[in-house]
Amino acid sequence: MKIVVGLSGGVDSSVTAYLLQQQGHEVVALFMRNWNDASVTLEDECPWIEDSNDALMVAQKLGIPFQVIDMSDLYKERIVDYMFAEYEKGRTPNPDVLCNREVKFDVFMKTAMSLGADKVATGHYARVTSTFDENGKETFHLLAGKDNNKDQSYFLCQLSQDQLSKALFPIGELTKPQVREIAKEIGLVTADKKDSQGLCFIGKVSLPQFLQQQLTPKEGEIVEIFKDSPLFAKELPEFASKQEELEFLSRKINYKKPDGKVIGKHQGAQFFTIGQSKGLGIGGHKESCFIISRDMENNILFVGEGHQFPGLLKRALKIDNSELHWVREDLKLKNGESMEVMARFRYRQPLQKATLYQFEEAFYVEFEEPQSAIAEGQFAAWYIDEELLGSGVIS
Repeated sequence: MKIVVGLSGGVDSSVTAYLLQQQGHEVVALFMRNWNDASVTLEDECPWIEDSNDALMVAQKLGIPFQVIDMSDLYKERIVDYMFAEYEKGRTPNPDVLCNREVKFDVFMKTAMSLGADKVATGHYARVTSTFDENGKETFHLLAGKDNNKDQSYFLCQLSQDQLSKALFPIGELTKPQVREIAKEIGLVTADKKDSQGLCFIGKVSLPQFLQQQLTPKEGEIVEIFKDSPLFAKELPEFASKQEELEFLSRKINYKKPDGKVIGKHQGAQFFTIGQSKGLGIGGHKESCFIISRDMENNILFVGEGHQFPGLLKRALKIDNSELHWVREDLKLKNGESMEVMARFRYRQPLQKATLYQFEEAFYVEFEEPQSAIAEGQFAAWYIDEELLGSGVIS
């Protein structure tokens, strides 16, 4: 089988290429160059240069063909421009999820197929299996990686059956220490290389500095809302239906300046996200202050003190039907149906007990326990056992 490996210059993709070669496959390495502007990275130079050199050295060590493809224009258009637009609207996008859907498993995969590849492999800590029904129809299952600490299935939550049918994740059965051990044993230059941090393919960046390329700083006020605010003292109303209750539980409280007290200034609400506590420059509190809401129109940040601040917690989230995606299309809920699952809306978040509800107007995820800092624009993903079934953008 001919397999194209997305060789990124890290240890995970390096070991991926090695394992496939050991299995007797014809392996070709492709390096994606997605960013070439060093002015916004925190290092002196763009990390892609070092990564490209490391990827080339791995390919030479393994004796496999190596090619660099420049996807920087496409990456800017599909990922970076989307990020700017989302932050400007007051949403918090996840570029890594989008990068997998729009770049790695779309354009990159199509490029690999045009080179005669049967499959595309990446160094993700996830697994793909498949089953056949009685009619011989094959269904692909996206499973969590065996290493709980590194499981990256969340980042693949927008993939389709067609994309999974052509994808391989050979290190999904291994733990990170095992991957490093293999790299050391065979003498790969990437064996001790640190995991990349920051934005997918761009490197470690200062997000405000990065966003300031297109979003103009504008001074605004920070308003503190207090725990004893009457906004949190309202009793739960009587609901005529489950949908009405879910709409209420997932709603956004519209704070106004008179609801609290001005305690500071900021340089633009678009540079911050819900649940953020760093970079606010607020002192004089026992506990940290967290952003609970952003008024984009009036450029106001609303904050509350402490991890358990009531304005941070919500029992449910809402997803517009247009932004709903089922990896397992055969399990898609019909109008009025519900399903018990485990769900998360951040990469590192432990899975939470939840129930999905599908209505004609919208889709809801109701959690058993209140959740902290649910932000618009993030992806919620849901699982049964180890399998990721679907995801959607929080509205």
